Amino acid sequence: MKHPPFIRIATRKSPLARIQAEAVRQKLFAAFPKMAIEIVPMNTSGDANTTAVLADIGGKGLFTKELEESLLGNKIDIAVHSLKDMETHLPSNLIMAATLEREDPGDALVAPGAKTISNLPKGASVGTSSVRRTALLRILRPDLNIVPFRGNVTTRLAKLDKGEVDATILAIAGLKRLNMEGRATEIFNTEHFIPAVGQGIIAIECREDNNVVRDMLQAINHSPTYIAATTERSMLAVLDGSCRTPIGGYARFEGEALRIDAIIASKDGSSHVRASRTGNAKDALGIGQDIARELLENGGRECLKQ
Repeated sequence: MKHPPFIRIATRKSPLARIQAEAVRQKLFAAFPKMAIEIVPMNTSGDANTTAVLADIGGKGLFTKELEESLLGNKIDIAVHSLKDMETHLPSNLIMAATLEREDPGDALVAPGAKTISNLPKGASVGTSSVRRTALLRILRPDLNIVPFRGNVTTRLAKLDKGEVDATILAIAGLKRLNMEGRATEIFNTEHFIPAVGQGIIAIECREDNNVVRDMLQAINHSPTYIAATTERSMLAVLDGSCRTPIGGYARFEGEALRIDAIIASKDGSSHVRASRTGNAKDALGIGQDIARELLENGGRECLKQ
């Protein structure tokens, strides 16, 4: 396979983002040991403003905008993202070209005192700015006080340690990659506390017309993860989901079958609709689209209006 002698990998500057970019670099170096690889850390709009509610300042695309502009301007060759930060519809001429093998997709409670969600006292404060986590928390414990809580993983843990809240919820994948898994006091069951679409997946984006890089990235693509990601994102596309929408979706293989569990909830958690679907991996797009329609037909539309 022909490949360029030099590759530029863009990433956000957060510690977790750099670790994820390094994971991609190591995979590429193992596949193409003679290729020079540079990691290019970049500031993003989402990192610059860590106080405003993300949905109010432009949504999760603020974590990818500057990287994608550099891709389109040919200033970099690939961009590495946490898949859950990527917009459902990518800019023209950009594609999700590959994914690394998925880490644990679950959510983790970090509650130094109570340890578990059931042991948190009535009215305890839980820091999160995720509308999905907020809705799922309110389904489990409507008495809890949800506090807006942004920043990277280490920032949120520092706020927790200062006593700004009693607990917070983080992706266990991020904690594992940062060697902070020990901070988790409870890991939620993914069938009940359904993860965000793409949670735990490192995605690699490139220009659609860059055939050389696209072919090269196939050498490090983890196909089962890519198929799962395709299923989840096809569901999200039908639902027109955004960071304002409490939606969860988790696809994975069970033997040869591809299964997805999904949820739509109202923002206050007062109503929600769940669905599960199993099918053939060859129909990943269709499975995602079908479960989205099932959710909408069974009450999801009403949840989205609330």
